[in-house]
Amino acid sequence: MAIVLDHLNKCFGSHCVVNNVSLEVRDGELFVLLGPSGSGKSTVLRMIAGLLEIDAGRILLHGSDVTGVSPQRRGVGFVFQHYALFRHLTVAANIEFALRIRKTPAAERRRRRDELLELVGLVGLEKRLPHQLSGGQQQRVALARALAHQPSVLLLDEPFGALDAKIRAELRRFLRRIQSELGVTTIFVTHDQEEGFELADRMGVMNYGRLLEVGPPMELYLRPQTEFVATFLGRANLMVGECTPSGVKLGPVVLPFDGQVTAGGGERRVQVLFRPEDVAVKDSPDALRWPLLGRALVDEAGFSGSIQKIRLRLPPLQRVRPISPAVPFGADYILVEATRSQHQARQFPLAAGDQAWVGVRRTHALLHPGLSFLAVTDGSPEGAAAVELAGSIGRLAHARLTLLGLDPDEPRMHAHLEQLRERIGGGPAAVDLRSSPDDLSETLARETTRQPYDLVLHALPAEGATAAAERLLESQEHHLLLAPSPPRPVPQRVLISVAAGEAGKYDVLFAGRLIRHLGAAATVLSVAPEESSEQWLEQGRRFLAGAARTLSLLGVPERTQLRRGRIGDEIRRELSEGGYDMIVVGAPLPDRSRRISLEGVVGGLLADLRDLPVLIVRADLGALEPDRPPAGARAGENTGASKTLAGSVPPDARRRKP
Repeated sequence: MAIVLDHLNKCFGSHCVVNNVSLEVRDGELFVLLGPSGSGKSTVLRMIAGLLEIDAGRILLHGSDVTGVSPQRRGVGFVFQHYALFRHLTVAANIEFALRIRKTPAAERRRRRDELLELVGLVGLEKRLPHQLSGGQQQRVALARALAHQPSVLLLDEPFGALDAKIRAELRRFLRRIQSELGVTTIFVTHDQEEGFELADRMGVMNYGRLLEVGPPMELYLRPQTEFVATFLGRANLMVGECTPSGVKLGPVVLPFDGQVTAGGGERRVQVLFRPEDVAVKDSPDALRWPLLGRALVDEAGFSGSIQKIRLRLPPLQRVRPISPAVPFGADYILVEATRSQHQARQFPLAAGDQAWVGVRRTHALLHPGLSFLAVTDGSPEGAAAVELAGSIGRLAHARLTLLGLDPDEPRMHAHLEQLRERIGGGPAAVDLRSSPDDLSETLARETTRQPYDLVLHALPAEGATAAAERLLESQEHHLLLAPSPPRPVPQRVLISVAAGEAGKYDVLFAGRLIRHLGAAATVLSVAPEESSEQWLEQGRRFLAGAARTLSLLGVPERTQLRRGRIGDEIRRELSEGGYDMIVVGAPLPDRSRRISLEGVVGGLLADLRDLPVLIVRADLGALEPDRPPAGARAGENTGASKTLAGSVPPDARRRKP
């Protein structure tokens, strides 16, 4: 292999930008590393080049371990997004620079320079300065300079990102031709999926520092194995359905699938993927030769060059949760995206408001990841109570459960964890054991970086509950369930106390996703100050109506309550009157130093509620934006001099991450 990355890690403080990345790139291969901004792909490139030290792992180039080798001795060529040309040097001098610092004889430098000028199509421009060239020409100079010393590995960090679409397309073809002619092993970093598809022999997709999948572009597009890759590589219709021995089911509809997921003799939850080009849109059900999803209303229809893009609204399907496209909060429909040729569009014209019948030609099924829990115990009865609640909920949700024990005596803790696993039984999808002698904050940060969790469960501390909850929430972006002691039965009546705003929508969505497995009923409560205007109250009513529809579609029995008064008093009054056995509140977004403050009414609730599980939800406002897979006021956020809880700010208030 030309490039081998062996369990690379790179962290800045507690933030891991590259997390246990392993990869092999073959000789002569053009490998594309794809991912959104901030996913860690550029950091990986800089580690390979030696421009950034690694925290752990190894880098091998053509069989040699270069982990501790200087950048100049690695035989690597690097092309940056913004060219990084020497502005005072001519084209010729820029190309010769790497040869000059290696003390290559002048005649050899000139020969190599002339070869590269011809290769990149810049003959006759060698005396110009960079500012006298176009952006595309400057990038060709940067490529020639990177190739001048005949590197064994070429690294390109979003080299075409600053160029317009036409020039990017030309340079992609140009790069592919040169890379093929020279046979140099290349890693190309980009966030542009079209660029990746066009260039890659193979590609890898990164997110949050992890390398999720590697494979040929067509394989990753048609048969992804993870939700992120399915929705990141092109547009996707992705829904949670069931895989049975007879096929993949979306509600009452049985669809064809590619056989990658088997039901093991019974039903199992899966994510059902079908691309827009797999959707058939006809004027009658008889015209469809594929399984019928139903009759849809055209939401949008737009011209897009050679194809027409259509977004359709379908009635909700029983027991089906849409993931992508994301539906608006409280919507009583699902969205399906379709594409068709302009010839088909002329044969059967459609515009917004028209109706059409929708079928599916082909689907792919991904194993549904389900929920992932981390239960923390220190060996105390209170910690055991948290583990027991995690086991009970995990069994009903069929979640993956990790038991994390904190004790300097690790053998003793491991024996304790084994006893807890026996007590839990085989209900959860899987139960893993981990122990650590370190303190809670350090261990939790390390563990949640190693593997993402939806929910961390911890004992509700007898003292200092607010400070403990803040530390638990700050380690990573998970939700937190504080469990009382002694152990309580699985909750059956849940109070969801939320603000009527964007983050409150996410609170309802995650709480509904969790409690639907418990067979519990929910009340959604929003509290408005006494001086609230009628317009404010009407916005709150609309929010609660949407919350009710959302929970109903998830199969959760629901009711709503809009109160006026002091926030903490009204929440306590509802708790005392409603006979609830769990409460859900929202956490504020972190401040600029990534700190979370639960002071105020939330802190007061944590001090008072000694016998109820408390679920604290961390919202991801981006998850509610259109065309993104699922996450304004929040409970306990400081606004100026005041500290507010759910429902105490206007429903349309919005907050942004700093």
